[in-house]
Amino acid sequence: MDFCSIASGSSGNCIYVGSDQTSVLIDTGISRKRIVDGLHEIDRKPEELKGILITHEHSDHIKGLGVMSRKYHIPIYATAGTIDGIRNSTSLGQIDEDLFHTIRADGKFQIEDLEVEPFAISHDAAEPVAYRLDNGEKSVAVVTDLGYYDDKIVSHLKDLDGVLLESNHDIHMLQVGSYPYYLKQRILGNRGHLSNENAGRLLCEILNDRIKTILLGHLSRENNYEALAYETVCAEVTLGDNPYKAGDFPIAVAARDHISPLYAL
Repeated sequence: MDFCSIASGSSGNCIYVGSDQTSVLIDTGISRKRIVDGLHEIDRKPEELKGILITHEHSDHIKGLGVMSRKYHIPIYATAGTIDGIRNSTSLGQIDEDLFHTIRADGKFQIEDLEVEPFAISHDAAEPVAYRLDNGEKSVAVVTDLGYYDDKIVSHLKDLDGVLLESNHDIHMLQVGSYPYYLKQRILGNRGHLSNENAGRLLCEILNDRIKTILLGHLSRENNYEALAYETVCAEVTLGDNPYKAGDFPIAVAARDHISPLYAL
């Protein structure tokens, strides 16, 4: 099983996950050209994709969905609320209704040899979810756009082999930055985004001896930067109440404008 960030950030998100038999995308928030170019970089073809899993209906997660689904006729998996949001988007064009597959949080489903486990997260969208995928031997989760985490979210993230976890903003940068007050409050709120500090604290809850890859993702362009996210999360892990140090694991930051390596789990 392997995974790769084609793009991750406040300006667009698209994550590849694949097994020996099955390839899927989680979100398509960038252009079709960037998605296809990214797939080609890791020797994958869009025609081979078995599904697109959508976390929620915000533009940075669905921007390329219309053209990808039309050109390659890829099944789309999303909650009912998210599908309604996609249908109401004026920028995607017409999407074949036959492509939509309604899922629900905590309702596991199968795409060939991949077991997909969606679980509810707290974000200012209609019915957002994160995803855990398992091929019977390895598990990976993609968890972004959550204002906070709780024991239930932690329970979905136990015993992972790989994870892409939101590390959206530095709290001080956000507080003193140029965003209007209402937007700062939205980002900092329980339906906003996870800060670097909270990303590190969540990571402390889910670390285990199996994890081979940790990617920090969905960084804000204005209120974060890669080195700061990395150092803050590493400090939380090393100083946190857990048996590990940051140096025990390969931790990297997923970039918004270029593809990550293909991580084999």
